[in-house]
Amino acid sequence: METTSLIRPCRDDEFETVYEIVNDAAEAYRSAIPADRWKEPYMPREELRHEMDAGVVFWGYEEDGRLLGVMGVQDLGEVTLIRHAYVRTTERRKGLGGKLLQVHLEKIGTPTLIGTWADATWAVRFYEKYGFRLVTPAEKDRLLRRYWTIPERQVETSVVLGDTRWFESPLCQQEK
Repeated sequence: METTSLIRPCRDDEFETVYEIVNDAAEAYRSAIPADRWKEPYMPREELRHEMDAGVVFWGYEEDGRLLGVMGVQDLGEVTLIRHAYVRTTERRKGLGGKLLQVHLEKIGTPTLIGTWADATWAVRFYEKYGFRLVTPAEKDRLLRRYWTIPERQVETSVVLGDTRWFESPLCQQEK
């Protein structure tokens, strides 16, 4: 039997499925997230709803009618943020996250930034595989405070990666 897959915007009626995928997949980050930042569930429903209300649009990787991974995209005009990219634990290491990311990189016309936990080295390597590079610590602090709404402790324990467009952009204040 042939498998059918597609990448599409998540529907409003899939909120619970997005919530489930985010929290299932976030378990991989448990050891990378400082203990004082980890919570159960990792992303409560109210926080997920807040992210969506703030303009994070979730796209899903669907296979045979079942969502297996999600990636949030937040268009802020001058930049686009990739937010909350997660693949179900049972579906990891099959290239689904890469497919989600590639589809978005083809669609996005603005510089793209991604924030993740500094100790999530596998996540950093994943994004580097797709051409993203770490910004300097000073630039990271500036970007997290400008484009994200996160606690100061999260700023301290995170990294930011930018795509080629970011590093070529006049918005990039990193030493070249």
